[in-house]
Amino acid sequence: MTRGNQRDLARAKNLKKQQEQAKRKGTAEKGANAGASLDTRMNRDADVMRKKQELAAQKKAEEEAAKQGSTTKVAKIDPLAL
Repeated sequence: MTRGNQRDLARAKNLKKQQEQAKRKGTAEKGANAGASLDTRMNRDADVMRKKQELAAQKKAEEEAAKQGSTTKVAKIDPLAL
């Protein structure tokens, strides 16, 4: 162990360098976008957003239906009037 902490410092420096390089990558080179054209990515994202909107609309409709079904009036009874 004559090197001390040089190895750890070199690892940290390399990690920082790799993170900086990852930040500089364009959108087309990252993750699921690798190799996909702009049109393909736009269509895929639009499909995902349509599905999200459909689910949100369904959820809202269910909540409205539940709200309308549960709005029965409760009759107030005065126990002293009996």
